[in-house]
Amino acid sequence: MRGAVSIGITGRTDAATVRTLAALVERLGFHALWINDIPGGDSLAGLRIAAAATTTLGLATGVIPLDRRPVATLDLAGLPTERTVLGIGSGGARHPLGLVRDGIAALRQATDAAVVVGALGPRMRRLAAEQADGVLLNWLTPSVAAEATAELRRDAGDRAARSILYVRTIADDAARPALEAEARRYETVPSYAANFERAGIRAIDATIDDAAALAAFDVVDEIVLRAITPDGTLAELERFAETTARWRAESA
Repeated sequence: MRGAVSIGITGRTDAATVRTLAALVERLGFHALWINDIPGGDSLAGLRIAAAATTTLGLATGVIPLDRRPVATLDLAGLPTERTVLGIGSGGARHPLGLVRDGIAALRQATDAAVVVGALGPRMRRLAAEQADGVLLNWLTPSVAAEATAELRRDAGDRAARSILYVRTIADDAARPALEAEARRYETVPSYAANFERAGIRAIDATIDDAAALAAFDVVDEIVLRAITPDGTLAELERFAETTARWRAESA
């Protein structure tokens, strides 16, 4: 793989699992550990645990919805800024562009950590290109991700802005029902449904289940393998990390 390969987990992953998994992910040579931010799952708290268990691993949030968690409420203490990427998004805000624009500015004042924007539509992706350190894409096939990356390069001009893609991934056939359920769920979310229709793809087409599928996604600066396992146990996540590390090596 030419681009960086990272692993993503849910914000509800328990502290002991985060601690052990982060150390393994670092040892296996992955670029970063991404933790999503959901009700009942504080990504920043999880990253502090991961930071204490590692020395070089990147630490990233994917993404903090600013309508639910304004910048002024975020506890950024304990995160090494040189390793941290703060992914932010608009959530369900009525005025998403203004909220994210203001959020980027506020974070620039609060921290030296990199800031990336979770973006579906072209206007939010353009904002990310012009003002953030990158864009976090989601549920895209390789061809659509390649187009989005080319668009990012064009809109960023001389600025350095990275394209990062979240991809739901399974490393065990036992996890396929969970993957298919996740794909069906996102197809019922209006904003994602509109994006799938605009791109002419199905959600399940934007997923990974083997080394060949991973290689096809080598069109972005960083791919985040969002781990889907049957039950989310530590043993399953460890097997996921070990298996996908082999895939990454095969794609080198």
